[in-house]
Parts: sequence; structure tokens; C-alpha cells
Amino acid sequence: MTGVPASAAGGTGRPAPGGKLGAAAVNQASLWNIANILTMVRLLLVPGFVILLLQNGGYDPAWRAWAWAAFAVAMITDLFDGHLARTYNLVTDFGKIADPIADKAIMAAGLICLSGLGDLPWWVTGVILFRELGITLMRFWVIRHGVIPASRGGKMKTLAQGTAVGMYVLALTGPLATLRWWVMAVAVVLTVVTGLDYVRQAVVLRRRGLAAEREAARAADRKGASETTR
Repeated sequence: MTGVPASAAGGTGRPAPGGKLGAAAVNQASLWNIANILTMVRLLLVPGFVILLLQNGGYDPAWRAWAWAAFAVAMITDLFDGHLARTYNLVTDFGKIADPIADKAIMAAGLICLSGLGDLPWWVTGVILFRELGITLMRFWVIRHGVIPASRGGKMKTLAQGTAVGMYVLALTGPLATLRWWVMAVAVVLTVVTGLDYVRQAVVLRRRGLAAEREAARAADRKGASETTR
């Protein structure tokens, strides 16, 4: 993930003291930094993952193992680009847009393909994708009032979803096939619960933002009235 301020220390890649970064720091991060490159790799892995998963009708254990490897690499690059971005303060407009798209694209591709193959109920795919799209739109809805931070529950949801989808991609049988059902059940529960929590946060944030705007407008009116009586 690259949505963090770049270093203000002359583009050295080291965090600025105290974490206080100016607007100039954002402009110093190159498009071709390592965090962005990992994001691009993740985007390129999406069609490769789909092709591998659907080879030979989508039921060949060997091809599905290769598809799992592509999916695992995509998930790992998500962890690494976020770590690198936070450590070296790399940020670009491309990274801000591409990183969340890459995250959702690989997950959506896995869910849709698995449902299309009959391995995963469509309602599971619908619940997860509806939540992800809805939260993304909601963030834009309240963005002028503030940013809804990623919660610990949200990170647990992402981990559960990635683990569950990865297990479904593999041609598992016996106890492991039963285990993956329970992992997916946990992922769905976390998806719904964290989604409702984000909705609550968004409503509270918007109410506070609107209240602050009204108070600012009243203060401006009082100041204008005071100046006209002088």
C-alpha cells in the first residue's frame, strides 16, 4: 500500500523526524518505487491467477496448485508493499488508486471464479463483494468530513478472506475441505460485522462533520453581524 506521505528528508527514503511531513514530501516519491512495483505485480497477477485456476475446466489439482501460488504471491505482495510504504514513506497518486483496486481485484477474481465453478455458493461471493463495494463508496461519501481508519477487525477480515479463498482454490478433500468451510464462515461473519461497524463510524463521522460545518456557519454569521454594527 502506498497511501502514506513520502519522506521530506530530501528523498532519502527515511521517515522524517516525528512523522511530520509536508506537501513537498508527497511530490518526491517516484512512480517507480518498490511499493508501486509490487502493486503493479499484484495487478498483473490477477489475469494470470484466473487463467491458471480455469485451466482444464477449473478442476485440475495441478493447475489449481499453481493458481494458489499466484494468489499467495498476490497476498504477500500486499503485505510487503504496505510495510515498505510505511517504512520509507513512499506515496504517489497512482499508488493511492491502484493499491485498493489490486487488493479487491484479486479477491473478487477468486470469489467469482470459485462460485462459477460451483465450489462456493454465490451468496457468499455476493455478501463479500457487496460489503467491499459498499464500504468503498461510503468512504467517498464521508471523505470531506474525515477518513475512516482501517480497524483491527478489518485486518482480521482481510486475513480470514485471503486464507479461506486460498483454501478453496486448492483441491482439498477430507478434513481440510471441512476446515476451509469453517474458515470461510468466519470470514463471512467478520465481513458482515466489520461492515456494520464501518457504517456506524461513517454515520457518526458525517454527523460530527455536519455539526462542525453548521457551527462554523453560525460563527461566521455572528462575526458578520458584529462587523456590520460597528
